[in-house]
Amino acid sequence: MTHWFEGPLAAFDTETTGVDVEEDRIVSAAVVVQDTPGGRPRVTRWLVNPGVPVPPGATEVHGLTDDHLQRNGRWPAPVMEEIARLLAEQCAAARPLVVMNAPFDLTILDRELRRHRASSLGRYLESRPLCVLDPRVLDKHLDRYRKGRRTLTDLCAQYEVVLDGAHDAAADAVAALEVVRAVGRRFASRLERLSPTELHTLQAVWHAAQARGLQAWFARSGTPELVDPTWPLRPELPAAA
Repeated sequence: MTHWFEGPLAAFDTETTGVDVEEDRIVSAAVVVQDTPGGRPRVTRWLVNPGVPVPPGATEVHGLTDDHLQRNGRWPAPVMEEIARLLAEQCAAARPLVVMNAPFDLTILDRELRRHRASSLGRYLESRPLCVLDPRVLDKHLDRYRKGRRTLTDLCAQYEVVLDGAHDAAADAVAALEVVRAVGRRFASRLERLSPTELHTLQAVWHAAQARGLQAWFARSGTPELVDPTWPLRPELPAAA
């Protein structure tokens, strides 16, 4: 019997102008599909001219400058359409989608679709909803008492996954996919009887609990930051009155 973590998986990642899903923009994205562990991944990449300046801090992270994006990036509207359609194809093929910190990447894609296509991610997925595997949520639940950060770089070190070219969307997507396979193998006794669909439902519960714990820690430390408990896609903010 082939367990889900040894079967076909896809992965999605973005690089952006910042960390605000409501205001920031996608500058690059990638979808990676791998049919078997160790198999050659099929990679689709996009480079986007976001139509807004890229802050220097963001360029320091992913290396994409205004000049480079203006010269080589495509206009966002067709790119967002292509990404959403490709993700819908993965869902139609019943291929679980690996997304590291899913509420960020999926929500910022949703907002870009609303901004440029007058649509939403949900509309592209009406026939087959997302089945997401988030390595951050999985690792935090399954190894909850381990100290330290849980960025993709940290998870790659923990699970002995090579991350070649961090903060490149395709490299990060491949690494996240390999981390999920490694998590599945390490915790096989707890995961092998669960289907990806069951895991998707459980991760929403786990993420909400993790968010409550982080919110309580912020409250104790006097940090005013709010933690959104929704997963894998944040709801649209209500329109201002």
